[in-house]
Amino acid sequence: MRLLVTGGAGFIGSAVVRRAIARGHEVINLDALTYAACLENVASVAADPNYTFVKADIRDRAALDAVFADHAPEAVMHLAAESHVDRSIDAPGTFIETNILGTFHLLEAARAQWQRRGRPEAFRFHHISTDEVFGSLPPDPEVKFTEETPYDPRSPYSASKAGSDHLVRAWAATYGLPVVLSNCSNNYGPYHFPEKLIPVVILNALAGRAIPVYGDGSNVRDWLYVEDHAEALLLVLQKGVPGRSYNIGGENERSNLELVRMICAILDEKAPRATGSYSDLITFVADRPGHDARYAIAPGRIRDELGWRPSVTVEEGLDCTVQWYLDNRDWWQALQARDGVGQRLGRGEGG
Repeated sequence: MRLLVTGGAGFIGSAVVRRAIARGHEVINLDALTYAACLENVASVAADPNYTFVKADIRDRAALDAVFADHAPEAVMHLAAESHVDRSIDAPGTFIETNILGTFHLLEAARAQWQRRGRPEAFRFHHISTDEVFGSLPPDPEVKFTEETPYDPRSPYSASKAGSDHLVRAWAATYGLPVVLSNCSNNYGPYHFPEKLIPVVILNALAGRAIPVYGDGSNVRDWLYVEDHAEALLLVLQKGVPGRSYNIGGENERSNLELVRMICAILDEKAPRATGSYSDLITFVADRPGHDARYAIAPGRIRDELGWRPSVTVEEGLDCTVQWYLDNRDWWQALQARDGVGQRLGRGEGG
């Protein structure tokens, strides 16, 4: 299958690109190479004859039309997005432009090609989204997000993703475009950009800096290993029912504080400090505005319909992730000078 993957130089997108190439698919990786992208993420497949990279912005309709004309993809996997909640609090306009308007332009470019080719039934537009569109859950472990959970976004980021989800559904209902959607829980693993929680903890710990924990650390997230997610996304693309959405979860709920302490314990074993534990560096800081209390996904649909379940526990995944960061210092050190990395963002104080 010939796949157009948007955002393929990002964290989740690059995992999809690497796995798709390994499965024998032809991949056109379209990425604007914003601050969070890194072509090193796909260096292992860059020389593969089935791989093509195109630098383009999904907000640029002319560039999208050219890509569809030149490559005639049989499916689109749309992962390009601004994704950092803290940055969305400080600069929401970028999130609206990329996540909503960019998705609109991509849908229109895809629809134009699909119609020119006679509206093939096999074409797929797979929109990859987040569980954050559903808002926040109560502490009851029996209550989880399902595909029928009403949308209740609480941050500019989640609102922009909710808007893009609605656009995709509207293009399916109005124009008949064959779409599938997926909403995932928090991803982690190798190549995670060093502004997100897990890499921040690892890199601050290794540098002997304070490890920031928002609020009291009680916020709960469901953690999904990125390679498991990439596998699930390709499965949804190929076997998902057109028009349906699939929630993809790791079935690994942990509070932020519990997760941070797990990472510190792994580091204590793999790269012990001269004195004390890395957990001594944990520092509680002012909470993020509008910080959702809990996310958790009920993965019944993808399990029952497509036979997918996560293969990596959070303990196994964190061990692999910490080791990867220890082994790949050149990768993350090169990214630490990028704009905003290592700074506290998202205080909600800007105008």
